[in-house]
Amino acid sequence: MGRSQEITNHSIYLFIWYKIKVLMLSNISYPKTRDSIIRKALKRKLLLEHHKNDPETIIVEELGLEHGATRVDLAVVNGTLHGFELKSDLDSLMRLPEQMRIYNLILDQVTLVVGKDHLHEATNMVPDWWGIILAKQTDFSGNIKFCEIRTPEDNPKQDSLSIARLLWKHEATNILKQLNQISDFHAMSRSAVYERLVGTIPQEELKLRVRRCLSSRINWRPAISYKRDGD
Repeated sequence: MGRSQEITNHSIYLFIWYKIKVLMLSNISYPKTRDSIIRKALKRKLLLEHHKNDPETIIVEELGLEHGATRVDLAVVNGTLHGFELKSDLDSLMRLPEQMRIYNLILDQVTLVVGKDHLHEATNMVPDWWGIILAKQTDFSGNIKFCEIRTPEDNPKQDSLSIARLLWKHEATNILKQLNQISDFHAMSRSAVYERLVGTIPQEELKLRVRRCLSSRINWRPAISYKRDGD
C-alpha cells in the first residue's frame, strides 16, 4: 500500500470518527434543570448586568408579596422593581396562576425563567408583557445557558394598596410623618396606615418611596448589594 493510500485511509478514519462523535454528542441528554442551579446562575448574570450601570441595585431572594401570600424568587430593586420567577424542568406550574395574579398587582416588570420542559405551556399562561427566558443546562457540571425569548415590558396596571403592603408598618408611618399626614399612628392599624398612604400620594411617588425603603433595609431576607458585595 502506497503512502497516498495510507493518507487516504487515515482521512477516512478521521472522518468516520468525527461523524460518530457528533452523533454521540447530539444524543446526549443532559440532566433536567433544578431551581438551585438556575437561581445561582441567574444571580450571577444579574449582578454582571447591573454592576457597572447601576451600583445601587440590590437583588433580593424570596421577596414576600401581600404579606407573605407568595414570594417572588428573585427581585431586582433599582429604578424599577423587577421580579424573576423560576420554573425549572423539575418544578410544577400549579402555583403559577396565583403567583401571576399577585405579581401583576405589584411588580413593575416580571420575567419568567423557565426550563425547556415547561416553555410552551408557561408561555401560553403568562401575560404578553411578561418577559420569558429559557434556561438550558449545557453540561453535567450544572452550567446554565440563558436564551431570552421575550423582553419584559412595563406592567400596564398595578394596585397601589398592594404596592403599599410591601412596606413594613413603621416604614409606611415614617413616610406619612414626612408628609405631615399622620399624628395618631400608634392607634392606627397597619391596614389603616396603608390606606391613608395610598390616599395621600400618587402611585408613581408611592412606587419610588417603596423602592427606596426596600433598598435601605438591612435586617431581612438575603439580599445582594453591589455596595456590600462588589461583584
